[in-house]
Amino acid sequence: MRAVIIEEYGGKEKLKESEVPMPKAGAHQVVIKEKATSINPIDWKLREGYLQTMMPWEFPIILGWDVAGDIVEVGSEVTDWKVGDRVFARPETTRFGTYAEYTAVDDHLLAYIPETISYEEAAAVPLAGLTAWQALFDHGKLVEGEKVLIHAGSGGVGTYAIQLAKSKGAYVISTASEKNRELLLSLGVDQFIDYKNEDFTEILSDIDVIFDTMGGEILANSFKVIKPHTGRIISIVGEADKALVEKADVTFKNIWLEPKGEQLAELAQLMEEGKVKSIIGATYPLTEKGIYDAHAMSETHHAVGKIVIKVGE
Repeated sequence: MRAVIIEEYGGKEKLKESEVPMPKAGAHQVVIKEKATSINPIDWKLREGYLQTMMPWEFPIILGWDVAGDIVEVGSEVTDWKVGDRVFARPETTRFGTYAEYTAVDDHLLAYIPETISYEEAAAVPLAGLTAWQALFDHGKLVEGEKVLIHAGSGGVGTYAIQLAKSKGAYVISTASEKNRELLLSLGVDQFIDYKNEDFTEILSDIDVIFDTMGGEILANSFKVIKPHTGRIISIVGEADKALVEKADVTFKNIWLEPKGEQLAELAQLMEEGKVKSIIGATYPLTEKGIYDAHAMSETHHAVGKIVIKVGE
């Protein structure tokens, strides 16, 4: 089958279109004929070698950890899924990723794609949507009526986080550039902050939950506006200074996504109800140049919503 792989760490020029063996379904797996996948920052961070101690894999590596498509093979112990089912998933993190025409996925990580949702819209969801879900609800314990600050709300994770927080009944505040104001307001943001011209530390106070997708100075400054004692700051990019955590007397967590099919099914339900939608900023083909260009856009940190890769018709 056709896939885009890397055979060594490095820049975008290391991405290579290649023929690789077809995956086979294990006892509790299915094989999906892919219709779409999507780009996440972990893809190019791994490509550059930043994560090799965490993921010490042999080459070649197929990047990508989102998939939407149709089941074409089921394993011997699979009971809940059948050939032809229209599904999406965030597969386990292995060196056999989803920049490919087919991929094998553990059956407990699958969810049905609602009839009203396209493969591209579904492929945008798993990694980013589950990250937002787990940050806000599993770790942030966000509940109705609380104030939540979502940094970089126009990004892939941010767009889902805004909608999920709103669906929970939270008061949603988000930072982004002015050009994305209308988009974020349309997703449910109650208070928009133009990060280029406004300082959120001078505007906000007593925030119940802060979702950090940026790290660095933004994360450090978040401790100035978190509610003392009961506030929760959840980051997906780095650890916070322990002195800041202790001084603010708040809960801080730096989290890593755990793939969960049942949570993906709940996201699918919200999409079917029209409470959550995928914002797709750009679409590219599954080719060497297509993935190269998609990585280039993701690396700017200014892509709006998700970058989707079309795999097949």
